[in-house]
Amino acid sequence: MKFCSSCGSALRLEVPEGDDRERSTCSRCEIVHYVNPRNVVGCLVEDEGRVLLCRRAIEPSRGLWTLPAGFLELDESMVAGAARETIEEALAEVEITAPLAVLDLVHIGQVYTLYRAGFSKPGIGIGPESLEVGMFAPDELPFGELAFPVIHFALKLYLEDLAAGEPRVHQGTLRWSGESSRFDPANYALERHFSHALGGRR
Repeated sequence: MKFCSSCGSALRLEVPEGDDRERSTCSRCEIVHYVNPRNVVGCLVEDEGRVLLCRRAIEPSRGLWTLPAGFLELDESMVAGAARETIEEALAEVEITAPLAVLDLVHIGQVYTLYRAGFSKPGIGIGPESLEVGMFAPDELPFGELAFPVIHFALKLYLEDLAAGEPRVHQGTLRWSGESSRFDPANYALERHFSHALGGRR
């Protein structure tokens, strides 16, 4: 933001009284405009041992595969938003069964919350933001063609749980090295990773 949404005056960066960091503050009416992380929600939909993926029809990462996910809307719960995104991108109606992962992307101000889900009605289709949709067995997942590092890490965690025979809930921070591409998962590390078995603490 460069101008105040209240009075239209120019904004300046300053540390408000009682705060600990710079904020965009109106030079006239002195309203402080806070910018906070944005919530992204989505689903890992499982059916008969396969996972639903969508090939993106929009930038960024057009043509690459992702889990159905997108930004949470106002007046919408996290679960409702994840189910909506799955309908929009893959025309799939789902029942969310459990959380999968909450992953912080501090460098771009986003928090991803991904849920485990199954189909509530059969059928998938190509939504307006997708070029293609498909169901993938674990050994078919296109790790070399994934749209975002966060999807790469979420699928890896899912596969680890699958191998262990124990579904878990994960939380952590995906830390970008600051070097090279932000779209290459090799440039990230999963830090402060906590996991809990769905039936209890691990």
